[in-house]
Amino acid sequence: MRTSTSQMAAALAAAALAILTSATAFAQPDSSLTDLVDAAVRRLEVADPVAASKWHTGGPIKDPAREQQVLDAVSAEATALQLDPGYVITAFRDQMDATVGVEYSRLAQWTFDPPSAPADAPDLASSRGIIDALNREMVTLMADQWAVLHSPQCPAELESAKAAVAAARELDPLYRQGIDFATRNYCK
Repeated sequence: MRTSTSQMAAALAAAALAILTSATAFAQPDSSLTDLVDAAVRRLEVADPVAASKWHTGGPIKDPAREQQVLDAVSAEATALQLDPGYVITAFRDQMDATVGVEYSRLAQWTFDPPSAPADAPDLASSRGIIDALNREMVTLMADQWAVLHSPQCPAELESAKAAVAAARELDPLYRQGIDFATRNYCK
């Protein structure tokens, strides 16, 4: 049975909403950085639908124009929140590079095992809308946790947050590696 366009659109909208709003199942965060790390993981998870879209369209993984658009937007947001834009740009460059790594991994997997490739893919624009919303959330969370991110406690707080989020979201080794890379410059 084929899925209608309206059914697929509804399913994609529901998936997008789930990614944007899904909160980790923590009674108490293990770290003050848990929300930030969770948002970074949710953003990283968008790599799968983006890779699926690029698999089906043959689009390039790297998109320098889009990446610059993202960096300009987070820099402007950082400036508005009186954060160091250089710090924020570095964090988001790492986030984007981790995402690209996941996308390449998925495309390699599907190349070696075409039946494992997704049969359908969401529109790239819907994934980008999710990414943009998560970017804003992450910059706001960086502002909220600025003192922790720049404290001697940051490395321990970050490791605690990554462990808690990885366990709660049952991250596979690829996503654990991705979140390690995405957050590698959080502590300054």
